[in-house]
Amino acid sequence: MTTLKNRNYPSRKSIVLLGSIAFLILVVVVTPFIGSQSLDYHQVFQNISGEETAHGVIFFKIRLPRILLAVLAGASLSLAGVIFQALLRNPLATPYTLGVSSGGALGALIVIKSGMTISLLGFSSMQIFAFLGSLLTIWLVYFLASRFGKISIHIMILAGVTISYFFAALNLILHYLSDFTETHQMIRWMMGGLDIIDYGIIIRTFPVLILCYIIFWMMSRTYNILSTSEETALSKGVNVPRVQKKSFVLASIITGTTVAFCGPIGFVGLIVPHLLRTLAGPDHRYLIPSSIFFGGAFLALADTVARTIIAPIDLPVGILTALIGGPFFLWILFKQNF
Repeated sequence: MTTLKNRNYPSRKSIVLLGSIAFLILVVVVTPFIGSQSLDYHQVFQNISGEETAHGVIFFKIRLPRILLAVLAGASLSLAGVIFQALLRNPLATPYTLGVSSGGALGALIVIKSGMTISLLGFSSMQIFAFLGSLLTIWLVYFLASRFGKISIHIMILAGVTISYFFAALNLILHYLSDFTETHQMIRWMMGGLDIIDYGIIIRTFPVLILCYIIFWMMSRTYNILSTSEETALSKGVNVPRVQKKSFVLASIITGTTVAFCGPIGFVGLIVPHLLRTLAGPDHRYLIPSSIFFGGAFLALADTVARTIIAPIDLPVGILTALIGGPFFLWILFKQNF
C-alpha cells in the first residue's frame, strides 16, 4: 500500500521555479494594458492584424518595449545579486556592492556635463560612457583584489566601497560645476528609470545577456559548493580562482549593461534573491533560473506601479524599489541578527 510519504510530490524548489515563470508570463501579458490611459483590447488586437490604431501604438510602441526592458533589467540585477552573494558569501551583497553603479554614474554624468553627442552601433553617448565607467570600476576592483596572487574577498569588498566613494566624490564635483538644466538631468538619471522606448536596445543586448544567464546556470552546482567555503570547493576539485574571475567579470558586465540603459536601480538584487532563498532554499540550480524569471517580473510590476501610482506623473522606478528595499534591508538585518 502506497503511503503519502512515498508519493512523488513536486519539491518546493520546483514549485517556486514554476511559480516564477507563471508570474513573469502574467506580468508581461497584463501590465502593458495598465496605465494612466485605459486601452481597448479590440483596438490593440486590430494593430496585430495590420490596422494601426491609437491604442495599438500605445501598447506596442510605448508600453511593451518598456515592460520588456524592465524584464531584462530586473532579471540581470537579480541574477547578479545571486552571484555576488555566492562569491562574497555575504547575504547583504548586491550588484552595486563593488561600486559598479558609481562608475557607471560617473560616465553618464561626464556626458551630461560635456554635452557629448556620439553614437556607436545604435547606442547613445550616455549609454556608452556609463558602460565604460562600469568596466573601469570592474578593472580597478579586480586589479586591487588580485595583487597578491589570488582574489581576496575582503580586499575586493574594501576596494569596491573605496572606489565607490571616490567616484561619488567626482560625481558631486560634476554636480557642483553644472547649471540647473544639467543638474536636473544628472539627478533624474541617478534615480534610475525605464523610460527608454526602443526595441533596438533590447534586440542588441538580449543575446549577450541570455548567454551570460546560460553560463551562470551551467555553473550552478559549482556555486553550491563555493558558497560554503573556498577550502571545501578546492577539496572538491573546483578551480576557485578561475570560477571567481569568470563569475566576477560576467556578473559585472550584466550589471554594467543594466546601469548603462536604466541608471542605478537599487535593491532588486537584494530583495529577489533573499525572497527566493526563503521560499525555496539556497540550491543555485533552482535559485538562478528563479531569480531570472521572478526578478524580471518584479521590476516590470514595480515599474507599472511607479508610472501609474501618481499618474500622469511618471515616477522613476528606482525611487519605488528604494522605498521597498529600505524596510526589506532592515528586516534582513533583524532576521540575521547582525
